[in-house]
Formats: sequence, structure tokens, C-alpha cells
Amino acid sequence: KQGRFRQNLLGKRVDYSGRSVIVFGPKLQLHQCGLPTKMALELFKSFIMKKLVQKDVVYNIEKAKTLVEQETPEVWSVLDEVVREHPVLLNRAPTLHRLGIQAFEPVLVEGKAIQLHPLVCHAFNADFDGDQMAVHVPLTQAAQIECWTLMLADTNLLNPANGQPVVFPSQDMVIGLYTMTKDRAGDKGEGRYYSSPEEVMMAVENGAVSWHALVNVKIGEEWINTTPGRVVFNDKLPDGVFYVNETLSDKRIRNLVMRSFKDYGNYVTVRLLDSLKNIGFEFATRMGTTIGMDDILVPDEKKVLIKSANGEVDKIQTQYKDGHITSEERYNRVIEVWGKTNEDLANVMMDHLKADQDGFNNVYMMADSGARGSRNQIRQLAGMRGLMAKPSGDIIELPIRSNFKEGLSVIEFFISTNGARKGLADTALKTADAGYLTRRLVDIAQDVVVNMDDCGTINGIDIAALKDGEEIVESLSDRIMGRFTLERVKHPITGDLLVDVNQEITDEIAFEIEDLGIESVRVRTVLTCEAQHGVCKKCYGRNLANHRTTDIGEAVGIIAAQSIGQPGTQLTMRTFHVGGTASTIAEENHVSKRYPLLVREINGTSVPLEDGRRLFTRKGHLKVSRILSVIDIKKGDEVKPEDGDKIIKGETVLVRKGESLLAEENAFVVILKKKILLVAQDEKVEIRNGSTVLITEGYVADADESLAIFDPFSEPIIAEVDGVIKFEDIIPGTTLREEINEDTGNIEKKITDTSADTLQPRITIVDGEGEDIQDYYLPENSYLNIEDGLKVKAGQTLAKMLKESQKTQDITGGLPRVGELFEARRPKNSAILSRIGGTVDFEGISKGKRIITVIDPYGEKIKHLVPMGRHLLVRNGDPVDAAEPLCDGPKDPHDVLEIQGENALQQFLVDEVQEVYRMQGVQINDKHIGVIIRQMMRKVEIIDVGDTSFIFGQQVDKYKFRTQNEKVVREGGQPSMAKPLLLGITRASLNIDSWISAASFQETTRVLTNAAIAGDTDSLRGLKENVVIGHIIPAGTGMRKYKDLKLFTKDTDDLDAHVAKILEQRRLDAEFLEGEEGSEPVTTGATGSTG
Repeated sequence: KQGRFRQNLLGKRVDYSGRSVIVFGPKLQLHQCGLPTKMALELFKSFIMKKLVQKDVVYNIEKAKTLVEQETPEVWSVLDEVVREHPVLLNRAPTLHRLGIQAFEPVLVEGKAIQLHPLVCHAFNADFDGDQMAVHVPLTQAAQIECWTLMLADTNLLNPANGQPVVFPSQDMVIGLYTMTKDRAGDKGEGRYYSSPEEVMMAVENGAVSWHALVNVKIGEEWINTTPGRVVFNDKLPDGVFYVNETLSDKRIRNLVMRSFKDYGNYVTVRLLDSLKNIGFEFATRMGTTIGMDDILVPDEKKVLIKSANGEVDKIQTQYKDGHITSEERYNRVIEVWGKTNEDLANVMMDHLKADQDGFNNVYMMADSGARGSRNQIRQLAGMRGLMAKPSGDIIELPIRSNFKEGLSVIEFFISTNGARKGLADTALKTADAGYLTRRLVDIAQDVVVNMDDCGTINGIDIAALKDGEEIVESLSDRIMGRFTLERVKHPITGDLLVDVNQEITDEIAFEIEDLGIESVRVRTVLTCEAQHGVCKKCYGRNLANHRTTDIGEAVGIIAAQSIGQPGTQLTMRTFHVGGTASTIAEENHVSKRYPLLVREINGTSVPLEDGRRLFTRKGHLKVSRILSVIDIKKGDEVKPEDGDKIIKGETVLVRKGESLLAEENAFVVILKKKILLVAQDEKVEIRNGSTVLITEGYVADADESLAIFDPFSEPIIAEVDGVIKFEDIIPGTTLREEINEDTGNIEKKITDTSADTLQPRITIVDGEGEDIQDYYLPENSYLNIEDGLKVKAGQTLAKMLKESQKTQDITGGLPRVGELFEARRPKNSAILSRIGGTVDFEGISKGKRIITVIDPYGEKIKHLVPMGRHLLVRNGDPVDAAEPLCDGPKDPHDVLEIQGENALQQFLVDEVQEVYRMQGVQINDKHIGVIIRQMMRKVEIIDVGDTSFIFGQQVDKYKFRTQNEKVVREGGQPSMAKPLLLGITRASLNIDSWISAASFQETTRVLTNAAIAGDTDSLRGLKENVVIGHIIPAGTGMRKYKDLKLFTKDTDDLDAHVAKILEQRRLDAEFLEGEEGSEPVTTGATGSTG
């Protein structure tokens, strides 16, 4: 940080700046900040001096300077003039994203603290416990105009990372809005009729009706069943905004802001936000929500739940003592019991709180409205504190049975401190990591700028709704909004054109596409953009900060890096809020779905059990369809569609007595004996090895009905044929370790890691003649469940492997994972992926590795070497797909690239990164991650030189490779061949064409010496290079193409007359507004965007 580049060239201290503590400024409007007069005087000193000379108060600058220093009355009067409509920039460190610097119009205030508008705190991540902020003054006219039009707090309502509002009421304001719009049954005045909102307001002010009673009010032409609180709320909103008739919680307020932005645009939304702030604070004060000890209700059921849990734990201990389960299984099951008890207790507790005081329990209201506190925190107050984690991440199996209201015992308090300290230590370490990740991201993406309209590519990707099993994580409409199509999208039935090629998908079209049941849409994306530098407008699509198509000159690379890096620091700081309470995911022991379904087929290897059910001896899957509706067929009904047809919402399903029954949603038709089922698209349900399937094909299952059951803590190896057991290479002392468990006195037989290369411990089943029928290879750390030479029936367990004991999942795992993906590191113990699709064949052992051959349908064989002792996911004779893992472990992105190609790799990386952020509930748009991945895949490696000037093994930019090849082909030569490369972000940054940029990142000496030896030139195309040498950056208004624009006006009017006209109009507006008492002053300054 202290070096020449980072200290003096990339970051400089500037004059015309100051810093001070911030305080709350509730009277400000969104575009204003309170600036202390003392500060203003110093910051605007030069402007004041100029003005004093202009006004002939003094005759030279020296004298003016003396006046300013003496603070004479003339100076103060000039100061007001100078400050008016001269925006200032406010910045709070750390500036993690571009919303950390915003422009405000200063309002002079007494005192020494800067006043900040409460709604912009979230963007700055600021609070008023002593935070400081810096003020900067834009000097030139151009800088001021950019501040007004691009950086004013009014114009930055949405978060560029995901397009959601970043300016919205929080905490006090939320609780105020929530309490005033909440309804309560049976309150005073319920059911009355009022002819106008004014009448309701009079009644409620005089105490004739309660704020929360449900009454009927005539609004405009219609009667609405609502509460006086909601009537007052709507009355205070800006004119013409829709009527809000619901209890407003945190989420709903955000949706309200978003809806207002989409329907009415920026100007109305800013007024709406200021009204929300004012109403929220006023009613938080009037309703007076406070909490006391009596609001924290500890449920009576707690004793019963804890008693039953203790009973279950004793049972598990007994099983362990008798040798039925191993120590790890015992630990896992104990943890599961307490996890489940805690969950049940929390549910009971929330139900009690919700029912208390008709839902007006203050603790419940705070959590329910989203103002402060979460279910998890209330659970610790009124339920039980639950399981805690050690610093290592292991869960301590002794739970904290007390809650904070009852108080903790000494041992419980001691265990708690474990978690609390881990949280604080993590935070300190992780902040630095996240900051470094952001820096690397910025460095690789800094020169990605939108710099052409259309790159003309014919490539894109198919986008479908993102599902986790069945739940839709992100709907299709959300994912395609604002993208450009690559192919036409037509109505599935009428064939009408919905969207043409290269047309933007608007919100309306996106919803229509989703409603019509179209599964996927092929769109353009930054990953496939063919612009040589940066990206093009059509591939990037919508700018999420203002929901308009992005402009040429937008620095999308920096925005992407900030969008990914900013939550990184947030997440790391978030770990300790739970106080280290273990958040384990309770393992399910059965497969079920939350909705009724039809079982289409059952796939997998299974053996029948005595009761007729089937036991899966390897992993398999069910194909099921969600049942959307069931229609009984009666006598005389005419069924319109055939079995298996697709049907669109609103189509006729059957005609009964001349009346048509219509489909309520898009579906597929299944006709059973006396019923028509309308079902959704088939989906796969994975069935684990060792599961017992409880159903048959064609079965109609209810919601939450178990389809299969299994043991979540171990994975069995099961005999698939009848026969006699024969142990091979299972040698006590070498590959088999017999331990006497000290707690139970039982002998446990465990397969160990073999040092001998040639031994492969396995159980063979032989028939009566002694012929081998089937082999079962035993991975290390598996426990034998059977003796040598015994008779065995199909379906019997031969051995079992234990699942690892659960660790708590913290973002601690998350941030390094993101770093690992972006650095394209080969993960430790990565899975060996099958190079082709085919059938698995085990061949033996060579040099401590097991040889697994995959034979494709054409007889082609490919050998894979899997290290001994790794847990295999396939068995002899299993079918596998290309890129399917043969053993456990994380996938290596380089393997994915080699086997499945670029598109699959890009999809894999985007999904993996998103997975980490989604677990933390952070939304980031895919395009940001896409921009980074695009930069990681800029290079190719030459594998055949042809007639080009490349060298074998050279790493070349894709575009250089392409242009060189085109040139060679034109001249009749042989083009070169190359394979795509995936470079980590650090390597990619250092391999960048610009040596100035690379030198200012890392390894300065090496980069500079190499550049000097090679005699490199720097074309100054990126942002960093220009910052270092002090040029305006080539993005936004600094783009080369905007440099030569000349503006002229067709008016031949005198300019002074024109200005006078505008000023006169403003004066009239101001008078008009003063006349309308109590209305909001209009924002001065330009609005809209630069042309």
C-alpha cells in the first residue's frame, strides 16, 4: 500500500475536501445534506473570494482572503449564494461500491457535524454511532453537471448489483409504518361505513374509531375495506400513487418502492420515499412501540420438549453402549435431536408470540415487520440458545438449554463465549480477505467498458428458471428481463411473434413468456460477446441501476467487480451476529415433496424385500410430475385433450353439459381411469443408495407423503444377489483393523488405508459351485457388518460408510470458495471426472491408484486413475455420463473445460459462485459474474502452429489468434489451432496487455523489467493506466468518441435573455409552491440523464 503506485499514483489526497462526524438529518430531502457553516467557509473559500471581487466588495484577491479569514457579515451573505445549487460529494470509507460516494446539495447548518439523510445510510453502510464522512467539492462546471445528473442521491435509488432498491425505510420507520397499517379483529368501530377519507381521519383523531379497526371507506368511486391507519397512510403519499391496502413489512415496503419506480419513474419515487420517511418516524413516535420483559414469552411446552429430547439422547447412548452404532453415528444423532428440538421449540414460541395481544406483541411485531431482530434472535431470548460451535467449527454436543430471559448457567455461559469469540476473530480476518478479493476483481475487469452498439455475435445461452429441486429459486421472468434475445420467441400455440431477434425483453414480455409456459429462452450474454475490447450494448442488456439499456461508455467491469466484492465484506462481517450458534441443516431421513405428485418411472438397481417394497442398492432416481389440479370425469363429459398433450392456461379441458372447464395454468394432461390430472413438467428426484422405495410407478402421492426412506448418517454397501460371502484382501492387521470400543466393549471392524499397493479389500459373493458372482470393493474407513463364509440374501447390508460429522456452514467457507473459483485453482482432492460417457469397468491397481476404464457405446476405452482410498461414486458395470465424477470431491474447473467445453465451464462457474452468495441470501445478477469469467477466458493456448508466427504452447489473446488466422487463410496458408484456457484472476491481471496496469497491481519490479526488456508500448486503453498518468479515464463522459462532440442550439435568441427566462420561470415556480402550503419543494437542478 505504501508504494509509489498505490500511494501516490492510483490514490492521491486532494484539496477542497474535509471530514467530520455525521449525525441524523430527518428534515432534509433526499438530495440534500447538512454542511456545517465552518466547513463550507473553508471548502468554498476560493469561490467566495471570487464573488467578493465580482461584487466590488473588495478590489483584489488578497483583500478578499483577509475578509474571509475575519468572517465579516459580507462573507456570510456571499456564502449562501455560492453554496446554493453547488453540489458536494459525500464519501464514507470503506467505499465498497459506487454508492459509497454520492452527490448532495448542501444546506448550511449550525454546529460541526455533517447531517445525513436517513434513507441513504444503507447505501453508505453508515450509522450514527460516531461514523465520519468526507466532503469533496466538484470545481469545474462540467464536474458539477455530472454530479447533478449522475451522482445525485435522487438518481441512485437502485443497487447496480441486482436492480433492487437501495434507498428504502428501515428500523424505526418500518415499525412505524407496520403498526399504523396493521389491522386487529374486533377493534372499536369495526365494520362502520365512511363516505370519504377525510371523515375517517376526523373519527380516528377524535377517538371514535381505533387505528386498527377494519372499516369500509369510499375512495373515489369504490368502497374499500381498510383500516383508518391505512387511510391516513395513503393520504400522505404523493398524489396519483396506487392505494396501498396491506400491512406494510420491510419486504412489502421495498416492493412498494420498486413498483413505484417501475410505474411512475424516479421523480415520484423520491417523493414517495420522503413521505414514507416522514410518516414512518411520526407514527413510530405516536404508536410508541417498546419492549419489556413481559413481551418475551417462554412457552410452557419447553419443559416437555426438552424432557423428550433428553429421553431420545439417552436412547441413542444406550444403542451406542450396546454396539449398534458407532461413535460418529452417536454424535451425529445427538446433534440432530437437539437441532430438531430447537426448531420445534422456536415454532411453538413464534406461535405463542403471534397469538399474544392479537398479534400486537411488540417483540413479535419487530421481527415480523423486519424492523429489527430475527426469529433466530428471538429464539435465543425466549426459546433455548441451542447448539454452539467450537472455534474449529465442530459443534459442541452439549446444547445451551436456557435462554437469555431465564439466564445462562456458568458452564453455558462459558460455552457461549467460544462462539462469540470465534465470531469476532473471523470478522477481523475476513474483512481483509474480502477487500483483497475486490481489489483483484477490479484489476481484472477494470478495462471492460461498453464500447459498441452490437458485436453481431450469433452465440448465446439458453436461460431457464433456476430451481433447487422443486422450489423456484429465481423465476424465468426475473432472469431474462432486460436481456436481448438471440432467436425469435413465438407463442407456443398460435405461433404469434412475442419477441424478435436482438430485441430487448421488457418486463411485460418476460411475464408473458413465463405465463405461456415457455421453458427456456436463448439470449445474448456477456460470456459470448465478441466485442474485441469491452462488451457491446446488446450482449450486456439492461443497466440495473436505472432499468434502461446500458449506455456506451458505462464502466461495466468496475460495476461487476464492486457488485461481487461488496457483499463479500458484508458477509464476513455478518457471521458473528448469530453469536456462533451452530446452524446445522437437520438431515432428512425420507424423500418427500411439499405437493401432490404422480410417479412416472422408477430408475435404478434395486432388489425386492419380503414386504414387496424395493431396496435401492445403488443410487437411482424417480421421475415425478407435480399435480396442479385433478378433474373427475363424470358420465356424459367430453374430454378435449389427449393423454400426454400440453395445455395452455385458459384452454378447455372438458365439456360438461355444454359448459367448458378451463385449465387454470399451463400443464400436461394425464388421463387415468376416472380422472384427468393436470401435471407440471417431469422432474428428477434423486434416490440415495440404500433407500427403500415405498411406491410404484403410476402411483399418485399426497403432499409430504414419503416416497422413500433411508439412513441419513451412513451409506451402506448392499448385496445384490444371494450367495456365500468370501473375503478377499481383507487381512487383519493390514487392511482390517479390529478395535475394541472403550465405551461399549464391542469389537468394530474397520477397513484401513492400505500401504500395500496391490491389496484391494473386497467382499466377493460366490454361488454354490464357488464361482464369483459379484465383487464389492470396500473404501477405507468402512465398517464390516458381516462375517466371512456366511450365507447372504440380496438386500442384506455387507458394510457401511459413515457420513462425516456435520460442521457448521459459515461464509468462512464461502469467501475462500469464491476466491478459489475466481483464481481457477485446482481444488485439493478434486473429483476424477469421466472423460466420456459409457460403462464403468474396474481393471485393477497400478502404483497405488485404481484403474477405472470407461467404455463408450462404440467400444472406445479410456483409462482413469483414481487414488486408492478415495470413496468411489460408481461401481463395476454402472453407466456414467461424460464429466460425471467417479469419486467424491469438488469438480476441477479445468477438467470441466477440457471435457465439456467453454459454455459448460462458464455455466458451472456462474452457478458455483452464485451458490455461495445465495446461501447468504445475497442477490447478484449473473451478468456481473459473467463479466469476470469472460476476462478469465480471454486467452487460448496454441497447440498447432500452422503458417502463423505463433510458437507452440504460446498463450495468445483470442482476438489476436482470430485475426492472425484470418490473415493467414486469406493468403492461402494453414491456420493455427488452439485450445481455450482458464486463467485465475491474479494471473489474468498480470498477463494483461497494459504494463502500467499490471505494474500497479502486483509484482511491480518483475512486470516493469519484463516490459523494459521487451520494449513494450502501452496503448492506454484501460482505466488504471489513465489514472496513473493523470488522464481522464476512457469511460462515461471521458470516452474518446464523446471528445469531439460540438453542441449548438438552433435558437438564435440571445443567451442572456434565455437564462433570464429560465430564472423567471423558477421564481414563479417557487412562489407557486410557497402558495401551496405544506407541499414538497421541487428538486432544483437538472434531472434525467446526460445526452
